[in-house]
Amino acid sequence: MGRRLIIEGRVQGVGYRASLAKEAIALGVCGWVRNRRDGSVEACLDGEVQAIEAIILWAKRGPPSAEVANVTIEDSGMQASSPDGTFKILPT
Repeated sequence: MGRRLIIEGRVQGVGYRASLAKEAIALGVCGWVRNRRDGSVEACLDGEVQAIEAIILWAKRGPPSAEVANVTIEDSGMQASSPDGTFKILPT
């Protein structure tokens, strides 16, 4: 199950990407997360349905210093899986 998330709010400069990556790894989700030039964060996720749903719930609140205003969720037509099955933090 692949999902693409766009997370908006105060989500850059607050440890959002690193925290999302930590959650994803703990749940066995692979894919990537990156900052976008518009101030949002984008993530592409692949894994078991329950794990993806757990990441989506986490994404709606983020780490303690984040202020999430909106999470847009789409089916992912993008390649989420890393060749080695890991979760990556990508550059902007």
